[in-house]
Amino acid sequence: MIHHVSIPARDPERVARVLAELVGGYAGPFIGPFPGAFVVYEEDRVGSGIEVYPERTVVMPGQSDAEEGHPVQAEPPTALAFHALLSVKVDRAAIERIGEREGWRTKHFWRGPQGVKIFELYEMWVENRVLFELVTEDMLAAYVKIANGPAQRELLARFRRP
Repeated sequence: MIHHVSIPARDPERVARVLAELVGGYAGPFIGPFPGAFVVYEEDRVGSGIEVYPERTVVMPGQSDAEEGHPVQAEPPTALAFHALLSVKVDRAAIERIGEREGWRTKHFWRGPQGVKIFELYEMWVENRVLFELVTEDMLAAYVKIANGPAQRELLARFRRP
């Protein structure tokens, strides 16, 4: 469903190369209206990607029906109401090694209601600001099991507080 997303970065090229390393994909300059941007493609059959824009880039809507959205420069946010969960091609040790190498907070956690472990992941805070949740191949089945309407309704019924 989601084919690409965009994130801000202080160093778009570095961020794109690290994300490509994690997903086993391509990183390169973004051919588009965003100077200094890079793109990551997972090399899957549907074009899954992440566009990495310079942190001061903001996308604004067009002023008329004929004008596309376009980039402008603005003060970068200190925090974002954004995160994404990515399946990665690397193993747990590689996630930890890459996070340490980059100096980005990278920690293993379980998700679920307090005290209940439903699925596990790594939080990798890209540039210590943008959250990517990472799941390795061995973690994916537990997430997929609950990432659908029937499973969510069952979880709500089990854990709904009166």
